Amino acid sequence: MMLSEKIQEIKRRHGIVGFSAELDRAIETALRVAPTDESVLIVGENGVGKENIARIIQENSARKHNNFITINCGSIPEGTIDSELFGHEKGSFTGAADVRKGYFETANGGTLFLDEVGEMPLGTQARLLRVLESGQYLRVGSSEVRKTDVRIIAATNADLMESVARGKFRSDLYFRISTIPIRLPALRERKEDILPLFTHFAIQASEQYHVPEISLTDDAVEFLENYPWPGNIRQLKHLVERLSIVETTREITRGILERSLADTPAMKFNVAVVPTSHDRNYDYNHDALAQEVRQLRGEVDFLKQLFQEIIIRQSGNRTSTSEAYHHNLLTDKKIETNSEEHIEEPEFVTPTIVPDDEAENETIAEATKEKIIATLKKHNGKRRAAAQELGISERTLYRKIMKYGL
Repeated sequence: MMLSEKIQEIKRRHGIVGFSAELDRAIETALRVAPTDESVLIVGENGVGKENIARIIQENSARKHNNFITINCGSIPEGTIDSELFGHEKGSFTGAADVRKGYFETANGGTLFLDEVGEMPLGTQARLLRVLESGQYLRVGSSEVRKTDVRIIAATNADLMESVARGKFRSDLYFRISTIPIRLPALRERKEDILPLFTHFAIQASEQYHVPEISLTDDAVEFLENYPWPGNIRQLKHLVERLSIVETTREITRGILERSLADTPAMKFNVAVVPTSHDRNYDYNHDALAQEVRQLRGEVDFLKQLFQEIIIRQSGNRTSTSEAYHHNLLTDKKIETNSEEHIEEPEFVTPTIVPDDEAENETIAEATKEKIIATLKKHNGKRRAAAQELGISERTLYRKIMKYGL
């Protein structure tokens, strides 16, 4: 069978619709790398079908009859991901009532698909690198070295090289998992595939919900082809399902589409201007952005508390921390505390920090370190409880622990 025929067969088997040359190149690369055991990194935005490519590799490899396990690294809490991947011994941590096999043990001889690998904590990245290089790993709470034979296919919607530059991802792990990179194009880069995909999903919705099939007017087709599609194919599929169920008319106009998409984040942008995947100023990952904002807010609150404690220390510890809550040391405003009256929070005025003043920076760093040590000690080393008290995320606390060598 010719390669082009094989690609078409693969598309039919996996329900992949499209004629994009870049899509065909991705499938072709997947077929060529499948017989090997090389690590593969699939790059693409959310909703472009990265798992389909991983399954194509698995089904055309010598491991096709063994386990294929999908793991979303971004959905597993930092405190449990090592246990999920490598397993744990009974009593190795609170709640470890029994011995548990990890995915590397369960998938021995098969394939692990690590989706959103860029979200993996740095400590786990080091342990993953060891497995990739030697096939060896340790269960949590065990000193017994175990062996596994697992192929790794990783996927990400992030720029991992940027994560490496920011210290969020190990460079040695990046080059290890990206031996064979496969890029899947965003839907806005596959304009010729939008109408065929719409028709495909319309037929599926008609059969599933027992309704007449919907179609598009010419102006609606033009609108869809110029829409930025932040949710890619997944967003288009959900749109077609919604229109098939909700709309009384079977001919969908541009006006109907605009109304149906009016509440989505993408409508905040001019749909006539479609940014490319290389435009880094356009961020389609709104969930990740919201998460970063929440994390920054927690770190700001943490720094506020540290600044107050630094000022207390520099003033000769004349005022306790609890008293500082009721006395604004930065604005010198006394706050009345009456349990039956409303207590107004002190207005925080950010002090001026001179970046070149090394003593000031060292004072802040030392105060941060001491605060973290005290809070960890209070909670018997439990990072999650300590992070909650400090008002920062567990991942931020972990980075600070690594930074200060605690």
